[in-house]
Amino acid sequence: MSYQTLSFEIRDNVAWITLDRPAAMNALNAQMSEELFDVANRCGSDRAVRAAVLSGSGDRAFCAGGDVADFAKQADSVDLLIKKMTGHLHLAVSRFAWMRAPLICAVNGVAAGAGLSLVAFGDLAIAADTAKFTSAYTKIGFTPDGSSSYFLSRILGARRTLELYLTNRVLSAQEALEWGLVNRVVPAAMLMEEVGKLAAELASGPTRAFGGVKKLIQMAPNDTLESQMERETRTIVEMSTSVDGREGVRAFVEKRKPKFIGD
Repeated sequence: MSYQTLSFEIRDNVAWITLDRPAAMNALNAQMSEELFDVANRCGSDRAVRAAVLSGSGDRAFCAGGDVADFAKQADSVDLLIKKMTGHLHLAVSRFAWMRAPLICAVNGVAAGAGLSLVAFGDLAIAADTAKFTSAYTKIGFTPDGSSSYFLSRILGARRTLELYLTNRVLSAQEALEWGLVNRVVPAAMLMEEVGKLAAELASGPTRAFGGVKKLIQMAPNDTLESQMERETRTIVEMSTSVDGREGVRAFVEKRKPKFIGD
């Protein structure tokens, strides 16, 4: 399937997703939200996908948020437009969050509004040293969408999340690293090379176990200690009988590197 607002390809078990509206700083419009949802479904359903990378085209922006120019053009029906956009976007976020394969956000430039949300729901994030991060929602009198109120509050805590929303403070890449919003900052020219190395490493790993880890982390803030520990027991028991779980144990005993197949 071809897309008009993003590019998508699978290479060596890695899904490469690139938001592709550089003239609009890769801003989300209704079509991009729908296409992102379709891609999320494909990544979650294709067993060949064992890692995924989300980035933006060009060197100016990862994603500048929602397309405010579209909102202005459709002012009389903007509520319906936003319902449609968030409907697809939120389904996409859910699919990415619960899929087995880890999602790496390669932040190549500005991540604002919904772009910040995309960074927040990614499992890992590597930023170019030129990247910038800001909420920008209240700057136009809006409130957050795209899951950032859920994920940012867990990553940054309530105080720092509120600061971003209420003041629209702009974080540099280094500040984002210090706050825990991204895992690593690299020179812009090396971004995709470094992301590619990490993606390849993850794509050769125990994908089913990665999915189990993601579920445990997602559920942890909402459960009691005892409920979470029971979930840990059920998950590790499941993994112990999986193909990769058995291979991992054999490899450990035989003192060799395991050969995981993702199941």
